[in-house]
Parts: sequence; C-alpha cells; structure tokens
Amino acid sequence: MDRAEDDEGYHRINRIITSAFWCKMRAKSETSKQEILSGLAEVRSAILDEAGQLSPEKQDTVFLGIWSIKDLLAHLAGWDEANLEAVKAVLAGKLPAFYAQMDKDWKSYNAALVAKYKREDFTELAALVCASQRRLIAFLETAPVESFSKDMGVRSHGYKVTIERLLQAELKDEKMHLEQIRDFKAKSK
Repeated sequence: MDRAEDDEGYHRINRIITSAFWCKMRAKSETSKQEILSGLAEVRSAILDEAGQLSPEKQDTVFLGIWSIKDLLAHLAGWDEANLEAVKAVLAGKLPAFYAQMDKDWKSYNAALVAKYKREDFTELAALVCASQRRLIAFLETAPVESFSKDMGVRSHGYKVTIERLLQAELKDEKMHLEQIRDFKAKSK
C-alpha cells in the first residue's frame, strides 16, 4: 500500500466519523426540539384544564400579585405572540423587539400584554390562548432543527439569545404558572 492509498483511507474514515457525529448531533437536536414543543403543549393543556375547573368567580379573583386567572392566560397568549416574533427575529440574526422593554420581571411588558390580550369571556380567552400557542408551535415545527440551538450572533447584555433558550424560558415560566394555579385551586377549596 502506498502513501496515497493510505491517505485516501484515512480521509474516507474521517468523513464517515464526521458524518456519524453530525447525524448524532442532528438526532439529539431533533429530540430536544420535540421535547420542548411537546412540553409547551402539555403544560398549556394542563393550565387550561386547571383554569377551566375554577368557577367564574375564582377565574376573576386576584391570586398572583395583581393577576387573576384571566390575566395570567392573557399573559400566556401575549408571550406566544411575542415569542413568535422573537423566533423570526433570531432566525434573521436580530434581537427580539421585546428586549427593548425589559425591566424587573418584565413587569411593564407583561402589563401591556395582559391589557392587549385579556378577554372577559373565559371561553373566548381560552380559545385565544389555544390559538396563539398553535400559531407559535406551527411556525416552530417548520423551523430547521439546527436553528434551535444555533448561535445566530444575537446577544442581550452579553447573554446569547437562541430559539431554544427563548422556548426553555417560556416552558419554565408556564410550569411555574401551572403550579401557582394548582396552589390557588387547592387553597380555594
């Protein structure tokens, strides 16, 4: 075997190993994407189920700072829409617009979302909350799996903003709100 054949064999093996690595990484990314999307859908379904079991009076009762269940649901619908625009911005290599309104605990931004998306009729509000998440998830399903964790060069105060991080923050927030609703429901009995 001469040197050229040896080099060719080495490069062939290297290509196979590299290809296998990227296939494994893509599969891992696909799993992560699906886990996040299914997690968002499951938690939202549980939130709506828990909220729907409360009486109309309890749905209007302030239980979380200044928020009632209806305020909380409006907040979720608003963040769905905000995150839909944020994902589009990140894909374009731009900082999501809502970062310009960041303050402590997003207090001002959340207040604006609640004012915009709150509906007095619970059925109408629940439908809005379902539809806003469907729009977000439908768009996310079309986004390339690689884009979820890819660094698009988007930063906010040194923090790397990725689609995956945006969605993980939303999922964490919604899980916390589900527990808050369950606690309120348990104390209301």
